Amino acid sequence: MSENYKKLIRTLRQLFEMDKADLDFGIYRIMNQKRDEINKFLEKDLLPQVKEAFTGIEQGDKVEFQKELEAAIENAKSLGAPDPENVPKVLSIREKLTSTVDITAIEQEVYSHLHTFFSRYYDKGDFISLRRYKNDTYAIPYEGEEVKLHWANADQYYIKSSEHLRDYSFIIKKDGDKSIRIKLMEADTEKDNTKSQNGERRFVLDEENPLEIVGKELCIHFHYILKPKKIKQEKLNKEAIDTIFNQEGFGEWLEALQQKAPTENNKDRTILEKHLNDYTARNTFDYFIHKDLGGFLLRELDFYVKNEVLYLDDIDSGSVDVTEQLLRKIKAIRSISHKIITFLAQLEDFQKKLWLKKKFVVESNYCVTLDRVPEELYDTIIGCDSQWNEWVNLGFVTTADTEGLEKRKDILKEQTFLVLDTKFFKNKLKDKLVSSFDSVDRQCDGLLMHSENFQGLNLIKSSYLGKVRCTYIDPPYNTVHSEIAYKNSYKHSSWLSLITNPLNIVPKFWAKTFSFGIAIDDYEFVNLDPMLRSRFPSLERSVVIVNHHPQGAGGRLSRTHEYLILYSPVNAPAYLGQPKEDNKETRNFMRSGTALCVRVVVASIEQKSLQFDRAIERLHDNRIFTGV
Repeated sequence: MSENYKKLIRTLRQLFEMDKADLDFGIYRIMNQKRDEINKFLEKDLLPQVKEAFTGIEQGDKVEFQKELEAAIENAKSLGAPDPENVPKVLSIREKLTSTVDITAIEQEVYSHLHTFFSRYYDKGDFISLRRYKNDTYAIPYEGEEVKLHWANADQYYIKSSEHLRDYSFIIKKDGDKSIRIKLMEADTEKDNTKSQNGERRFVLDEENPLEIVGKELCIHFHYILKPKKIKQEKLNKEAIDTIFNQEGFGEWLEALQQKAPTENNKDRTILEKHLNDYTARNTFDYFIHKDLGGFLLRELDFYVKNEVLYLDDIDSGSVDVTEQLLRKIKAIRSISHKIITFLAQLEDFQKKLWLKKKFVVESNYCVTLDRVPEELYDTIIGCDSQWNEWVNLGFVTTADTEGLEKRKDILKEQTFLVLDTKFFKNKLKDKLVSSFDSVDRQCDGLLMHSENFQGLNLIKSSYLGKVRCTYIDPPYNTVHSEIAYKNSYKHSSWLSLITNPLNIVPKFWAKTFSFGIAIDDYEFVNLDPMLRSRFPSLERSVVIVNHHPQGAGGRLSRTHEYLILYSPVNAPAYLGQPKEDNKETRNFMRSGTALCVRVVVASIEQKSLQFDRAIERLHDNRIFTGV
């Protein structure tokens, strides 16, 4: 097995995410299920197919030369040559037939090209469009459009990881099962896509009480707090491991944690290091899923072969033998690449199907104004301190109002538009409440979802098809003050892919008359606006400039505005929020504030529920809110 072939296999192992075998969440859990199949392909199936490709080249050449030789001899005989076996044409072909093809040289060059090709289009878990026509010159897929907008991740779904702030436990088999729990004592989380300007959140070991034995379990205490950006999680993990192993009084526990769990790149890795890296990695892996990886790589392979293997200058100046050898290389490159691409595409398509599959609703609750709640449930509501504490926190009632059951009962009768949230109550109350409505769907004024945006919209698409008259999107602006957690350094490209995820679905919700608005500032306006123009060329476009207080400019001009980009059907009025029909039902609804809202939590790709604590005071007709 040549060194170049080993180098190719190492590259393929990175492509198949084989270096992350210990990560057991999200897309890595899926890859782990396929790991045996991938190993079989790399270690057993691929090499015989590669050898077959090269053997076919050598044998194919001999067969062709043999046919050509026999045809030349027959031709010489037909022309009456006295010695057909020794005419110049026959001798020339016989020399080619007896000379051996330098398969070893071809192999090395083919492996080198394969490594270059697959390395070029792969970057840390994702396949990126990096067409390189010549040195320092890139080309993009182009089909003759008047204007072409393209970005590196244009053909991919952006999969944003969410903060996974749960305890993490594992069992070590040593002198009986030993249970270890990584316990989060404090978590300072980001809110509403706002990224801190002062640093980044990291998992940090509790210095005062790092270890504690609780029952028959060892708890390792961590905090999730802001740290300066220059302090990396990897460094904090190493410091935590050193601190833990230096603790006294936990002898047998530390012996178990110090057992080896080696990898190919880290032979001395301990069980503690393995699980700690797994735990802290859960918040760091954003990734992409390609929409058509097989088609993409096949197109890029043809482009690569035409521009970096098949040099036209060599064909013009080279002999026939040089050209034939070049074609043999191309045939081998394409043959082997197609096998690898087919296998890669199967895995990516499997991930794509899981991503597109409608997710489960793992939690659902109702937010109902008290005028819709039967009085028979008041006694239960009066005794629910959690609900009353939320009303106090929101400023709807005072702490004094909640002191005493009689005061609470009076408030329930007087403030009939207080919003009851069923998340604070047992299912028994929820069941009684829902059963009191003749038709929940007909009376529901709104739907509030906590979900990954794309998944939430996909879940309700059939129910709201063609019914929504107003859509407003307020995305992360991706400015230096609130950058998205992009990866691969393709900041603008990653952001555009994040935005286009829901934009592929949103138009299916629009009624015949609708308005669509999206807010943005200068930083991404230059990318968002042409992208929207290319997606909605037949719609009427308007831009509203929204003035606000100037920001600090660092010696440059202050920015005093943001933008609201509006789209609506041609010659249709652009309105935001207010239904066009000014009917009696709408006017009464707007005045009264009475509301029944369904709030659901949709599972992520890991089928994990997320906490959602936003209160609803009023939801208007035909509006759907989803949160990332």
